[in-house]
Amino acid sequence: MFVVGLTGGIGSGKSAVSKLFEQMAITVIDADQVAREVVEPGEPALDKITLRFGSEILLADGQLDRKALRKIVFETPAQRDWLEQLLHPLIRDRILLKLDQSDSEYAILASPLLLETDQHLLVNHIVVVDVDEATQISRTVARDSTDTEQVKAIIAAQISRDQRIIKADDLIDNSGSVDALTPLVEQLHKKFLDKAKQERESDLG
Repeated sequence: MFVVGLTGGIGSGKSAVSKLFEQMAITVIDADQVAREVVEPGEPALDKITLRFGSEILLADGQLDRKALRKIVFETPAQRDWLEQLLHPLIRDRILLKLDQSDSEYAILASPLLLETDQHLLVNHIVVVDVDEATQISRTVARDSTDTEQVKAIIAAQISRDQRIIKADDLIDNSGSVDALTPLVEQLHKKFLDKAKQERESDLG
């Protein structure tokens, strides 16, 4: 299957782009959603996280308090490294399973860490959703009620905007309105349908 990797910094608007692809009947695998699935109650990863960080990173219903955990790991790089080593292989395996189950013409893997992890090896083509840092900060603060310094720390932990752009096969400028996104995504959709067809024909040949 032809797989498109969709990425961008925090607050860039990956979710809005993903929704537009879904409206075109394309399977979108959201790596953030997969990351939530692997730490649900009953999953071995949650038990290991609780052992390491204590029950204070759990909500009253037993779910992971992602905001509390995020604060810890972005303040302590060693803790972030431990968490990534635990979760990244689990996330990758579940992404592969979902890709295998996809039945659309091509699939989208939407991941904020596509280029920071080996997830980029799972895709044939990379699309980067791009906005400037000031927009990233303002959108994230408004969306998550997160303080500005924490958003800056998250941005600093991700690869730079320039590095992301260099690795892009296609770039979506999302500095405008959601309505401005639609024609950009429609154009890419047609391109990916053609690429997926070429991929299938190449396999058959």
